Amino acid sequence: MKAFIVLVALALASSAFGRNMDRCSLAREMSNLGVPRDQLARWTCIADQKSNYRTGAVGPKNSDGSQDYGIFQISSLFWCQPANGRFSHNECSINCKDLVTDDITNSVRCAQKILGKQGWSAWAGCDGSLPSIDSCF
Repeated sequence: MKAFIVLVALALASSAFGRNMDRCSLAREMSNLGVPRDQLARWTCIADQKSNYRTGAVGPKNSDGSQDYGIFQISSLFWCQPANGRFSHNECSINCKDLVTDDITNSVRCAQKILGKQGWSAWAGCDGSLPSIDSCF
């Protein structure tokens, strides 16, 4: 019985901290969510550079006091409402905690909104040669 309780506790704790994805699992899941295939290589590059494919990633405090959340490291200053009640423009109309779960749907929807408003320049560093996702499908 004790072993069962420990296993349940570990399962709950692991889901509270998000999950680790890889290039192909992210590309496939984003494709299933309707993200255009010609964008997937860039999204996988961003996730690799910003969070090492960790859905539960929360960055350190930025100079303005905001933090970045989730697999795409989305800023609490502009895009999500942090739990501490700090001011946010909250353009994605979402709590930041909803960007650090196993389910990447909220992160993908918010990232697509950011892309629509700011373009790829919102995430520096994934210009030029991108990793191929062809072997993922």
